[in-house]
Amino acid sequence: MSEPVRLGLKRALPSCPNPLFVTWLTELRDQAREKGLKIQYTYQKAISSLNKYPLPLENAKEAKILQNFGDGICKILDQKLQRYRRENGLNTSIHSLPEAAPPAGGRDNNSMAPSRKKNAAGDQGKEKGGRGGRKKRDYVPQKRSGGYAALLALYRQSQISGSKGYMFRMELQAEAQLLCDKSFTVPDVGSKYTAWSSVSTLMKKSFVLKTHNPARYSLTEDGLALAERLEAAERDGGGGEEARREGEEDKEARREEKEGEDDALVDLTRSDEDEDGIHPAEGQVGVSQQLRDVGSSSGSTRTSQARLLPGDYDIILCVDFVETTGGSRRKPDLEAELQRNGVKYDVRKLNVGDFLWVAREKVNPVPGQLRAPSRELVLDYIIERKRMDDLCGSIIDGRFREQKFRLKRCGLRRPCYLVEECGSAAAHLSLPEATLQQAIVNTQVVDGFFVKRVQDVKESAAYLTVMTRYLIKLYQNRTLLCRSRELEGDRASEEERESPSCSLISFQEFNHGAIKNKCQTLREVFARQLMQVSGLSGDKAAAVLELYSTPHSLLSAYERCASEAQKEKLLSSIRYGKLKRNLGPALSRTLYQLYCTPGALS
Repeated sequence: MSEPVRLGLKRALPSCPNPLFVTWLTELRDQAREKGLKIQYTYQKAISSLNKYPLPLENAKEAKILQNFGDGICKILDQKLQRYRRENGLNTSIHSLPEAAPPAGGRDNNSMAPSRKKNAAGDQGKEKGGRGGRKKRDYVPQKRSGGYAALLALYRQSQISGSKGYMFRMELQAEAQLLCDKSFTVPDVGSKYTAWSSVSTLMKKSFVLKTHNPARYSLTEDGLALAERLEAAERDGGGGEEARREGEEDKEARREEKEGEDDALVDLTRSDEDEDGIHPAEGQVGVSQQLRDVGSSSGSTRTSQARLLPGDYDIILCVDFVETTGGSRRKPDLEAELQRNGVKYDVRKLNVGDFLWVAREKVNPVPGQLRAPSRELVLDYIIERKRMDDLCGSIIDGRFREQKFRLKRCGLRRPCYLVEECGSAAAHLSLPEATLQQAIVNTQVVDGFFVKRVQDVKESAAYLTVMTRYLIKLYQNRTLLCRSRELEGDRASEEERESPSCSLISFQEFNHGAIKNKCQTLREVFARQLMQVSGLSGDKAAAVLELYSTPHSLLSAYERCASEAQKEKLLSSIRYGKLKRNLGPALSRTLYQLYCTPGALS
């Protein structure tokens, strides 16, 4: 029987020596694709490996020598093989299909990559009138460019067992940065573009899909096929015919990426503002180290991307740069005291709080880089430092309540106030000392913050030193895992709150989420609006929001009331705080007057 000849090729390709295995794998792949399961890609890679293997296999165990054939796939194929022999006889050949079955395998079996067939057919009549009459080459991003790094990062993440199948923007930037020579967050000198601009090119070419809000990035089928080629070239060291061909295509890819950069800057700025409220480069000024997220594994030589093992990280105190520069002459004293006490610390911009601690991964220096990239997870301890004069000013201008509100929702579970007494200087403050002392007590008793009182800068530095040493000892034998606020939120069980958490968020995600002037939801704006009412604390505002999450829902409730007296008492029975006290008639009446009185309030 002669081998089938495929049209459009100069020579005949040999038929697949293992058509049954290819047929069964194809069925498994198609079933997984219909269900939307990520294992479809594993089956497809196994099909590709099997199609390249020129020898017949007697059983599935022999396929273990091939790439992408693990115990699971081999067990499934062996079960199918046993059933096939029971139905067709033990001596039935497994190297040919039953007569009624369609031909399997060959190199046309890759229905997962319609783009290749499309390109093969479409390129015949495309761009004949272009430059020099040449046919347009397939898009292949330049090695270690933004597009190249993003494709590989998404591909490697998708290969992890239990992968969620997508990456958030900060996750993708952090993992792709390891594969790119250009920064994903900071433009080069004299340029307005970052490596992140290339992601827009990938989306326009349908290699990357962006969905949801916050945005989730994943590979399309075309993107998966291209990423597999890049990964194969990466494993081969970039040599051979593939590397030579890609080298020819690099110039075309660079031109296409350059053409898309202007549109990319506009599109990505708009999309990032939609999902996060700020430009991707905003909030990065003053950060003294290139930060790395830990959301998912890259599948490279770094084998444990989702965790930091004991001994693989240092506990570092992070100090907000405002605490060491400008204003008071006493601020440099803090750094001097920390240095004298031998505390490892890093001065950087913190968008909330004045001090916190991170577990920083230990990494070896990378040749040719100013500093080696490392991952950082934020411990659940954050400190807001208040001198009495600063406390006085923040109470007067309303910053004190807002700071407490932001500290509670920053994602860290153990916020603390470090209060420095002024001694005799308290007599010259704008508010009576009794008022300030009452504010401190309320912060501890009503708002639930831990409050530590000290006399001066030296005692503040001593407390930070003791806390740093305590945390080093507390976490010395702990494996730290990364959690995402975008997926899990900030809520923790009582058990987690009582014990030191080993499930932490990355510094990049923490600091990005704590930006003060980023876009807020209607619920957040409503909460801040409620808290401007005298006597309405964060706990009380949260209790109101549980029932009425927007002003519209509250106004609708007022409209349903039968009388003015009922409207005034509408909110009085709402319970708030740990003690579940009633909001009370006075506040209920005040809110009714605020939202239901036409015209200006007297």
